[in-house]
Amino acid sequence: MIRRVVQGLGLGFCLMGGSTALAAPCGNTGQGFENWKAAFAREAAAEGVGPRGLEALQGARYATRTIAADRNQKSFRYSLEKFMQVRGADTIVAQGRKRRARDAAFYDALERQYGVPSGVLIAIHGMETGFGGFMGDTSVVSAIVTLTYDCRRSDFFRPHAIGALKLVDRGSITGQTKGARHGELGHTQFLPGNALAFGVDGNGDRRVDLYNLTDAMASTAYFLRQKGWRPGAGYRQGEPNFAVIEQWNAATVYQQAIALMAARIDGG
Repeated sequence: MIRRVVQGLGLGFCLMGGSTALAAPCGNTGQGFENWKAAFAREAAAEGVGPRGLEALQGARYATRTIAADRNQKSFRYSLEKFMQVRGADTIVAQGRKRRARDAAFYDALERQYGVPSGVLIAIHGMETGFGGFMGDTSVVSAIVTLTYDCRRSDFFRPHAIGALKLVDRGSITGQTKGARHGELGHTQFLPGNALAFGVDGNGDRRVDLYNLTDAMASTAYFLRQKGWRPGAGYRQGEPNFAVIEQWNAATVYQQAIALMAARIDGG
């Protein structure tokens, strides 16, 4: 049986004392990053980040490759056909079917517990990391802190920066843990705030580790269920659960690709 241990969200959007005037100012270059970190450390401490998390924040470096990647996300502007070609949809489906057949008991258990079909979970796993083949080469903490400092989408990434620092406090990651360029981590590339909120101990070792396949798949299924997944309802475009895939990734072309690949993996 898959055991669930849900981590508390603990992510605040308001500063202690209610004054947003104290918020650390964002920036569009690396200049000023160290001063911003000092101000953000005070905010993080006020929101419950402990010594280990604050030490990881202090060690964070301005991630220039993260900023470059954030400014240049071309694939989400492709047509669906081009996107699926570039992302290797046929390979994901072929390998996904083999994984489904090989580990049927595992995926059946997930579907019984969370109601999410195996094809959806496998398609996300294949799309995000090539089934764990590459889970990133960038410090999770540095990436997510850099994106919080950057003015482009600071408000979006801020709770994930707090989440990353709290994950460090809990021992789930360290300041050196590697993930994707936008700070996503593990087999299915959870943003840190989501990892904190929806992380599941799938293998029963009393630790949530999204670099462990069992934990990552259980966490992905739990996330989708908590975001409104309706067991037994369809997930293709126009069906009830298609909108839930949007909670995983906001790009329409990504959602369409996941639904199409999942249906093929599930035999639809």
